[in-house]
Amino acid sequence: MKAMLFAAGLGTRLQPLTLSRPKALVEVGGKTLLEHALRHLQRNGCEAVIINVHYLASQIIEWLDKNPFEMEIAISDETDLLLDTGGGLQKAAWFLKDAPFLIYNTDILTNMNLAEFYRRHCDSAALASLAVRRRPSSRYLLFDEKGLLCGWQHAKTGETRLSRAVANPQALAFSGIHAVNPAIFNFMPADRQVFSMIDVYLHAAETQSIQAYPHDADTWFDIGTPAALEQARMLLSEQ
Repeated sequence: MKAMLFAAGLGTRLQPLTLSRPKALVEVGGKTLLEHALRHLQRNGCEAVIINVHYLASQIIEWLDKNPFEMEIAISDETDLLLDTGGGLQKAAWFLKDAPFLIYNTDILTNMNLAEFYRRHCDSAALASLAVRRRPSSRYLLFDEKGLLCGWQHAKTGETRLSRAVANPQALAFSGIHAVNPAIFNFMPADRQVFSMIDVYLHAAETQSIQAYPHDADTWFDIGTPAALEQARMLLSEQ
């Protein structure tokens, strides 16, 4: 199993912590978010990871040099231009084209069984499987009665984008964890470098199966704000 870790973000919501370090190197429970992500992938059978870097990229590269892991690790350098999630994945395609792979946001902390998630995706006919939860969010993915992606909605503005017209779609919050077939690269724009994976999925969902993978029973944190970071630190200190 291979994976891509998104670690290129600016981490602006975690300032001032991220004024001098990338978000991936913020610590929770004595470990950086990057280490939590890599260890979790490794425990679940991941053998090779590519990590995209942009903001304070040299710190992440130096940290990796000092903290070896028993799996192949490659770097996708976005120092010159931050490519967003879709563009970042497209740049890393050379590393991921041989088999289904995972995508994992480095600022996510979870005990989700990634090996089972990956197995169930590979056993399905879906182009991609998206981990989702029933939780408050400003943005939701919309799914039909079969659990297939049909749209996206901004809860605060009401903006809605539909891949297919569906009566009473189910709104679920994305968890930042994907299992994807390499055929996804066929749905990426050839004339753009910077674009979102959500745009890619909405385009692909017009003709392909992009399925929901609910995992509400798992522990899950998005370490995007100081409050979420403190909550995660308190939880880990109690374990």
